[in-house]
Amino acid sequence: MAKRITLDYLKTESASGLILAAAALAAIVLANSPLEHLYFDFLAFPFTVQLGAFTETLPVVDWVKDGLMAVFFFVVGLEIKYEIVRGELANPRRLALPVIAALGGMAGPALIYLAINMTPFQGVRPEGWPVPVATDIAFAIAALAVAGPKLPPNLRVFLLTLAIVDDLGAVGLIGLLFTHHFRIFELAGALVGLAGMGLLGQWRRAPYLLYAVGFVIVWGFMLKSGISTSLAGVAAAAVIPLEPRKPGRPGVLEDFMEGLHPYVAFLILPLFAFCAAGFTFRHIGLSDLFGPVALGVAAGLFLGKQLGVFLAAVLVILTKLARRPTGAKWVELYGLSLLCGTGFTMSLFIGQLAFPLSDAAAQAQVRIGVVAGSLASVAAGMAVLGWAQRRRASEAD
Repeated sequence: MAKRITLDYLKTESASGLILAAAALAAIVLANSPLEHLYFDFLAFPFTVQLGAFTETLPVVDWVKDGLMAVFFFVVGLEIKYEIVRGELANPRRLALPVIAALGGMAGPALIYLAINMTPFQGVRPEGWPVPVATDIAFAIAALAVAGPKLPPNLRVFLLTLAIVDDLGAVGLIGLLFTHHFRIFELAGALVGLAGMGLLGQWRRAPYLLYAVGFVIVWGFMLKSGISTSLAGVAAAAVIPLEPRKPGRPGVLEDFMEGLHPYVAFLILPLFAFCAAGFTFRHIGLSDLFGPVALGVAAGLFLGKQLGVFLAAVLVILTKLARRPTGAKWVELYGLSLLCGTGFTMSLFIGQLAFPLSDAAAQAQVRIGVVAGSLASVAAGMAVLGWAQRRRASEAD
């Protein structure tokens, strides 16, 4: 069961990465076309949601970031829990390499960003260091599927595991760094909602609708509390039971994960990419293209990720704390390290938290840096992995 779910996940992510790229490209084209006013008016259009005593009015871009993306983090939380309990992360012998590589892949981009943004030059913004630390699973796996379809399967599992650990670290950073002020009573309401969802797990035949209602309640209280709703998604996932209702059948967690993942991959993430990636070149000068935020994010993703992941992996392998993925070569491991620099979705999300949305200059630099760093990482990673695959084929002949 664990292997089947992992393979289904990889297939979905591979297809989703192509749709994400198309959505991001569409956003950039629209933002720089005669229809740009329609695009930006759509993002800023105020939308009101009212459910009983709950009333909230936000622009579309914020509903996508704080509303729909909470479902994305719920699915991420489900995947993390599954991998920890039954998947790749459940085996301690397999943990060392992807976990330490993921930590190196978070430290490298942060250090490079800070090296650029803690200089005496004008316009430095050191608070943006979390932006390049995350890896976009969908883009990375899609690039691997295109460039190296015949490479050892263990490389794909290694990349997936590393990216999941990376996501867990990114969620932790969001909770630690971007929760400044919160309302205690609303937070208490969210905790009560989580407790209720946990109690549902004791009822084997609990309707799935009750879990959905519980999630909405937790999300609503978390939104009002001032804490990032991404934490609501991960926290709600943590209380979903994994045990099957009947022997030989999937559990509630697996049903939610398999049922929601396609909607997240093919609808929510492309919509977020469409809302977050668009920027206009009209008001961008050289100071923005080569600004410290843009340079820090781009260099962090392209240089920091590959160095952090690869050097950490080399250290772990040479010290014999872990072994290379079965059948993998050093050059292939380096190619994967390059692909980890595709920060895209998570980097754009963190960028919207690190800098105020009203700070148009910083947001533009974040988008420029994320797009440039991610594209460079994908291009270099696919080139290295494509060459490695051709070399394998020639050696086999």
